[in-house]
Formats: sequence, structure tokens, C-alpha cells
Amino acid sequence: MNLIKKKSLKQLLWIGIGAIVMFFAGLTSAYIVRKAEGNWLEFILPDWFLYSTVTIVFSSILLIVARSYINQEKSIVRLVLTTLILGILFSYFQFRGWQELIIQGVFLTGIGSNVAGSFLYVITLSHLVHLLGGLIALLVTLINAIRGKYTSNNYLGFELASNYWHFLGLLWVYLFFFLKFF
Repeated sequence: MNLIKKKSLKQLLWIGIGAIVMFFAGLTSAYIVRKAEGNWLEFILPDWFLYSTVTIVFSSILLIVARSYINQEKSIVRLVLTTLILGILFSYFQFRGWQELIIQGVFLTGIGSNVAGSFLYVITLSHLVHLLGGLIALLVTLINAIRGKYTSNNYLGFELASNYWHFLGLLWVYLFFFLKFF
């Protein structure tokens, strides 16, 4: 792949990340403004969201380690596969968190819902939708790793997927602390 195409793909990723940052900046800003207006339901953020935070941070660390094994096919396959499994586990923890919120009486819409709960669901679901894209990127990266397509001279796909995954992890850490302490 030529250098111009590599730079273009990296630029496109950063433009996409910038758009996602703007989207979540808008959501969290709206959250702050709406919370200040009052009629805000206070509830306990389920521990499942903490578990998902630890999971996604650990998965990101695994991708950092995987980069150092780029020329060792079996090692990179194991590390990317484990990262993918942790990403799925993150999603499972999110669903469990939502189930616990429902038990607490925190709903997205309908009778008994409150804008505080609706914001929580919209923010976490929006992140999960973006995470789905990351899971697909990890799956493609895993397939390419199994096929032995990555070398120390050719790992752009791995790098792009990793950068997006790291971004999703950082975004989730921000969202978790925002929702937990704001």
C-alpha cells in the first residue's frame, strides 16, 4: 500500500473520531444543561458499568501488547481474539447494567421514565453502537491475523483498528466517570 493511501486512511479515522467526539460532547453538554433545570432522578449507577470499564481498559492494554507481537502470528491471534472476547464481555456488562437500572425503576421511555434515565440509556447505547463498529474492526483484524497478513512492515489494518479501539476505551472511561460523578 502506498504512503499516500496509508496517510489518507489514518486521516479518515481521525476525522471519524473527531465526529464521534463532537457527538458525545453534544450529548454530555445537553446532559449538564438539562440536569441544571431540575426534575432529575438520582439513582445508583450499577456496578456492571464499572466491570465494563475495567474490561475495556484491559482489552486496550492487550492490543498494545499485541502490537509488539506483530510478527508472531500465534501470539497476535491470541491477543486480538482475547480483545474481541473482552469487547463482547463489555457489551454483556452493559446489558446487565441496563437490566439492573430497570430493576431500580430507571427507564428509557414510558410511564415512570425520567429524563435522567433517558440520557443514561442514550449515552450508553450510543457508545455501544460505536463499539459494535470496533468489534467488527477487531473481527476483521483477527481474520487478517489468522491469515498472516500483518508484518512489521504491513500492519495498517491492525493499527487503525487498535487506534479506534483505544479511542472507544478512552471515550468509555470518560463517559463512565461523567455518569458516575456528575
